[in-house]
Amino acid sequence: MGQKKDLTGSEKSKIVRYLAEGCSSLKIAKLLKRDHRTIKRFIQNSQQGRKKRVVKPRRKITAHELRKVKRAAAKMPLATSLAIFQSCNITGVPKSTRCAILRDMAKVRKAERRPPLNKTHKLKRQDWAKKYLKTDFSKVLWTDEMRVSLDGPDGWARGWIGKGQTAPVPLRRQQGGGGVLVWAGIIKDELVGPFWIEDGVKLNSQSYCKFLEDTFFKQWYRKKSASFKKNMIFMQDNAPSHASKYSTAWLARKGLKEEKLMTWPPCSPDLNPIENLWSIIKCEIYKEGKQYTSLNSVWEAVVAAARNVDGEQIKTLTESMDGRLLSVLAKKGGYIGR
Repeated sequence: MGQKKDLTGSEKSKIVRYLAEGCSSLKIAKLLKRDHRTIKRFIQNSQQGRKKRVVKPRRKITAHELRKVKRAAAKMPLATSLAIFQSCNITGVPKSTRCAILRDMAKVRKAERRPPLNKTHKLKRQDWAKKYLKTDFSKVLWTDEMRVSLDGPDGWARGWIGKGQTAPVPLRRQQGGGGVLVWAGIIKDELVGPFWIEDGVKLNSQSYCKFLEDTFFKQWYRKKSASFKKNMIFMQDNAPSHASKYSTAWLARKGLKEEKLMTWPPCSPDLNPIENLWSIIKCEIYKEGKQYTSLNSVWEAVVAAARNVDGEQIKTLTESMDGRLLSVLAKKGGYIGR
């Protein structure tokens, strides 16, 4: 037996009118030719009206508990509000109240990815900026490695940090695990690579030089003109495999020595424009929370994202170097930007 139709708007109006005239629910059902139970249910629901919202009193926080929360926030950087309150054995406090209390004594920050600069670091950064202030940066090849994981980049999580405190620097794996180590370079408006550093290879001085020989030198540098090679300046950071005596001597035999091999200040990823390229690529491959199930799939995503970076974007990055050097000098060796 099929389900009967609900009461229409006109039928409901008639029920209300008949009730005002003193008709019983049974009589109304006969007049409307509807089931008596349907009429009775409508009358009961109408008499109940809307349920009133029950407002629960908020949990009050004592001054003693506030002091405990403040101490816990200081001892547990980047913890959630729930974890902080639970460590103080304070229960029954809704999230909105927890956050309102913490805003008076803390702030939400993400983990700090840059190591702190000491006085020596700042002086060396200033000296570097003065040395290369008149350099033609269109002739500099900026290089670096990037590790991409299957599950997305680390360090994007946020948590509460007490006022006056700094976010801790997380430990990051340079190699190993579920990911791909990528090397690339940019010069003027051109992208060199990216090249995949074979999985399982420990990047020491010998393997780094062999990698450059098999990829950078054979696949790109060898094809360039003599005048280009004469003017090109090779930049690499101070990673142990880069700055070792073995690697320096090997690059010198390749003609990259003295003024053709750029010196690099310590703790200065913010001065390397290729770091911005890595950000562009990572935003593309991890957009909408994208994750990967194999090394080949994440590598293909890196290659596709790199191909989508046009020459104008790269040129914007390499041409930003004059401004970066001036910013370093203005900040007396401090970090530039965020």
